[in-house]
Amino acid sequence: MKILVTGANGYIGRHVVTSLLNRGEEVIACDIRTDNVDLRAERIDFDLFNLPDSNMFELLGLPDVCLHMAWRNGFVHNASTQMGDLSAHYKFLTALIDGGLKHLAVMGSMHEVGYWEGAIDENTPCNPLSMYGIAKNALRQAMALYCNQKDIIFQWLRCYYILGDDRHNNSIFCKILLAAEEGKKTFPFTSGKNKYDFIEVDKLAKQISISILQTEVNGIINCCTGVPISLADRVEEFIKEHQLDIILEYGVFPDRPYDSPCIYGDPMKIMEIERKHKSL
Repeated sequence: MKILVTGANGYIGRHVVTSLLNRGEEVIACDIRTDNVDLRAERIDFDLFNLPDSNMFELLGLPDVCLHMAWRNGFVHNASTQMGDLSAHYKFLTALIDGGLKHLAVMGSMHEVGYWEGAIDENTPCNPLSMYGIAKNALRQAMALYCNQKDIIFQWLRCYYILGDDRHNNSIFCKILLAAEEGKKTFPFTSGKNKYDFIEVDKLAKQISISILQTEVNGIINCCTGVPISLADRVEEFIKEHQLDIILEYGVFPDRPYDSPCIYGDPMKIMEIERKHKSL
């Protein structure tokens, strides 16, 4: 298959491109810059916020699938770009479909759901509590409607809490690594009681890859483990794994009001995809 990956130079995108290439797929890697992308991919430097008038589908290589992972300021949940960029994403994706794309997969986020306790499945109601969540959820709804009208295969790959390759992810794990390197002995922390669905980025890349290489399981697909772990336990484990000489200072920062006490993905659909993938 020929797969167009937007946001290919990003934290997750780079891992997904390599995962797809390792499976023998042809990858067109697209981003504003592609300097960190696997050299085996066809690389296209492209700004989706400044679209040309030509046929977008032809311009980007006539792909069998588009995996849309491009998103600015994903770690800054209330950045002005969240809502400001929304129409550009919609215009880009609909232009691909109007040009001839038949299969669209888009990276989603558990932040679309907002405050929720327990497992999230494809029927869980969404009430996002950050601009990032609002924008992602609006794009999901818009593209689901558009793809249904155009009879296009649509997959929304909802991700959760990601770690691994931690120097590039701008998460708390990256910040702890940097603090330890600077010689700091303590790290200010929240209560750490909230439980989340943590997944290693390479495992996530595999789940994303096998999801878009099939068309039987569609709609919202949770890319997750389905196992909630407290933030404190996972961070303490991270410190031990990396043998860091640093101690968490619990309670320095309040827990974010829009973070749920325990939230995780229902893994039934991704497990079905994994079973089918192993049987091939």
